[in-house]
Amino acid sequence: MEDYKIVDLYWARKEKAIDETEKKYGRYCYSIAYNILKDELDSMECVNDTYLKVWEKIPPAKPSPFSTFIGRITRNISIDRLR
Repeated sequence: MEDYKIVDLYWARKEKAIDETEKKYGRYCYSIAYNILKDELDSMECVNDTYLKVWEKIPPAKPSPFSTFIGRITRNISIDRLR
């Protein structure tokens, strides 16, 4: 699914947005978290926290590009967990 369609699902508050985000960016987010934390379970938890944070930020945010937006959120959550 195209990124703008995923963002539109978030704007419409459809739970399918999280499913589509996981399908498209789940491995990407996990790799970011794992490279920081070096722990499988903590990385998976950070990815799940990422989905929640994206849900909370859209709307009002209308991110473009979506991949950078979600990657930054994952990185920040992972760094916070590492601290």
